[in-house]
Amino acid sequence: MLAKVEYGGVQKYIKVPQIVENFDFQKFLQEVSDKFSLQAQLVTEGVLSLTDTSDTEVDANTFDELVKSGVRNFKVGYRQHPATDICIVLDESDSSVIPDSSPSPASLPVPPVSPASTPDFAAPSPASSNSSDSTIILPTTKNRKRARKELDRDEARQRVETALSSNPKGEEIFREYNKTKTLSVVTRKQMVNILVAEMIETYGRIPPMHVRASYALGIVTLFPYLQDPYSKHGYEHYYDPQANTGYLAWRLKTVQRNTCDGFRECSRPDFQDSLTTHRESLLTGDQLLGEECKEALSIMRHSMDTSVVREKMRATFDYRQKLVHDHDATASVLDVFPRFLDTAGLIEQDFSMMFGDHVSGRFLARWSSDFKHRVVTECQSVPSSSYVEELLAASDLEVENDYGWDSDMSALLLLLHLLPPTSKGQKKTPKMSSAQAANHVVRFIKEGASLTTFLDKVDARQPFLLCIGEQKKKITRFFIVVDQKAIPCSAQTSVAAFDVLFKTHYVFSLSYDEALSAFYTFIQTTIYNIDVGTTKETPRVKELRAKLLQDY
Repeated sequence: MLAKVEYGGVQKYIKVPQIVENFDFQKFLQEVSDKFSLQAQLVTEGVLSLTDTSDTEVDANTFDELVKSGVRNFKVGYRQHPATDICIVLDESDSSVIPDSSPSPASLPVPPVSPASTPDFAAPSPASSNSSDSTIILPTTKNRKRARKELDRDEARQRVETALSSNPKGEEIFREYNKTKTLSVVTRKQMVNILVAEMIETYGRIPPMHVRASYALGIVTLFPYLQDPYSKHGYEHYYDPQANTGYLAWRLKTVQRNTCDGFRECSRPDFQDSLTTHRESLLTGDQLLGEECKEALSIMRHSMDTSVVREKMRATFDYRQKLVHDHDATASVLDVFPRFLDTAGLIEQDFSMMFGDHVSGRFLARWSSDFKHRVVTECQSVPSSSYVEELLAASDLEVENDYGWDSDMSALLLLLHLLPPTSKGQKKTPKMSSAQAANHVVRFIKEGASLTTFLDKVDARQPFLLCIGEQKKKITRFFIVVDQKAIPCSAQTSVAAFDVLFKTHYVFSLSYDEALSAFYTFIQTTIYNIDVGTTKETPRVKELRAKLLQDY
């Protein structure tokens, strides 16, 4: 299991050691110390302090329970000692501190800062080092305040730089600023959107005022030409704490208004959009960010070794998830990660990293044995049509069928018939038949036809399954079509290819086709068992599940 730990404005994933069934607090602190290259004695002497995102201290008695309850984000700092533990004598010419045997925060390493802004802490003099190992030199009060201010600026700068560097749009922002020493309105909006999204993800819908101010400070520190010379701090146009105005404040208000539009809207059941939920990898191993991530992207583009491509794709999973959940950048996912287009199995790999292999394998394990024959039986008892009769005949392995789909695909389309599209909205659209809706799930072209010509004419916005072969029941190649691009599928059967089609929605954070919403929701909750109870389901979905599972 991985936890996200912040130190000095830098965040890293760190493995949580486990002994038998309990998570070990001391070993975790040691892992933190090693990851951030801190002194080993800081752990043994109990100097390091671990807190959660609300700045509440976490100790050995509560650590295991917190991790098991789902807490994965922590901050590490230095434990503050009572003022009575030390005696400080300050003098402009020779300031010294003679503390007790307990280590003081001043004697500990400070979070990493750039050389240009490193606080001017005085080092221990040779005489004081000889007389006492615990005697150190501290700067005056004025110097300490100046050092603290410089440190705050550097932490704020690092926070903004990390957020932008981990976003695919960040490189464009840096490039434009370096070239023009300013940002256009469009680029500035992109930067603000990225930072507000990062702020909300880390601190919730209503980030504290000091956090907002820190992001604003980080912007003008990272991009000094963006400072306002006539304002008090130089960043008030991004966030003014007194008036609660500025670009960051306005964007926060927009997001808050859109996520909770009035009391009546918020009082409804809190159903989540399962497809757009940001999910972190369940697998262990470091995720690459910044320059390391860019290097991995470059290696993937040119490597001919499939194992290398899979490894780098696994290491860039979190970066890719941020990309697909950025509405402005979603369309560029296949441009940033073009190996989806020539390396089969990458969709299944990402899905397994989200939910684990046990969830990933549920559809193939349960469809044929638990659901297929029940769906066919249910369709035999409902009002029929020529289209349904054809599907029923094709689903029967004992009946010869030269023109229809194979047995598995026919049964899936029968499920769609049981969960047909419905008219929605105040201006109801014409009702779509299940035969028309099937064209949104799967399409067929004959072997030898031009794939490029077919893709040029595709007008579907949501993914669908493309089958190529001599006949519908004898498919030789499967593709998942997304954004007019064909992603190869290594599946050998239509049911396995459909499994990949369903997973594509999660991997690329794509909503279900409106005509197929009930159909896919049933498969999501009833077969894969994903987000059961938190996903909105129509009464028809619940009714059909009750029918099909009553003897289960």
